[in-house]
Amino acid sequence: MPLLTLKIDVDTFRGTREGALNLVRMLQKHRANATFLYSLGPDHTGWALKRAFRPGFLQKVSRTSVTEHYGLKTLMYGVLLPGPDIGRKCSAEMRVARDAGFECGIHTWDHVVWQDNVRTCDDAWTDRQMRQAFDRFTDIFGYAPRTHGAAGWQMNAHAFERLDAFGIAYASDGRSRLTEEGALMMQTAGPHRISVPGKTLSCIQLPTTLPTLDELLGRTITGAVIDHTNIAKTILRLTEQPRDHVFTLHAELEGQKLAPIFEQLLAGWRAQGYDFASMENYYQKVKSDTLPTRMVCWGELPGRSGELIVESNQENLTT
Repeated sequence: MPLLTLKIDVDTFRGTREGALNLVRMLQKHRANATFLYSLGPDHTGWALKRAFRPGFLQKVSRTSVTEHYGLKTLMYGVLLPGPDIGRKCSAEMRVARDAGFECGIHTWDHVVWQDNVRTCDDAWTDRQMRQAFDRFTDIFGYAPRTHGAAGWQMNAHAFERLDAFGIAYASDGRSRLTEEGALMMQTAGPHRISVPGKTLSCIQLPTTLPTLDELLGRTITGAVIDHTNIAKTILRLTEQPRDHVFTLHAELEGQKLAPIFEQLLAGWRAQGYDFASMENYYQKVKSDTLPTRMVCWGELPGRSGELIVESNQENLTT
């Protein structure tokens, strides 16, 4: 049976207190497994406003109603309001997911700081950010994390090496390539290891293979505008042929205003014969396989502004 791995990015204070808990209840209702990845430090979502000068960012904001989904208060954190410490104030909410039987892992320390800076930062900066997240996670949950999913799919070579150093066995830090129609360009996309200068790393990468809801909403694809009435069908068309997939959802979106769409997807994937999985489930399935080693590669994806880590089609190469 093919696996549909559900990877939940929890970016914000509000997403941790509200959206993630809504998703816990929804997943239990549908008997679906998933992995929750938490932002563990301050919520500085308001700092993301400087991305307004990035090509494609304003278009994405206008399509996805950022204020509606994240809330005005969240957009003021770090600008007009102090950024709340998510891990300190929401540790009990995070443990709810764990106690309900869901896998929990690291998303980042400070989401905006990581997403906007990590690509060009040095080893010391990277280590400090990741160590803060690692230590906070261990304090909250009482054990060391086994999994990681990079904020904004942004990493650097030092960060990939730190995953091995921290004992992270499997991660979902990048994306498979997609066409403008949202279909997979690389049918072999899937689990792999990363090659950095001089070595191949142990941590297995489980890249996101499907477009996210915020990448599709409001776009015109094959002559049709993607909206709340047809977006689930659009994604389900991509999963008609059975193969393992990783779908990234957000506590701030599918856990709140877009919950009805996510429920449509869960029902549709169940009808297509998928078994809902955590990242740990997927890792257990593939860990003994002979996996390709791929170089770190950057690229753009339809519906998302800026470059991010995408799976290379070149094996056994270094950056």
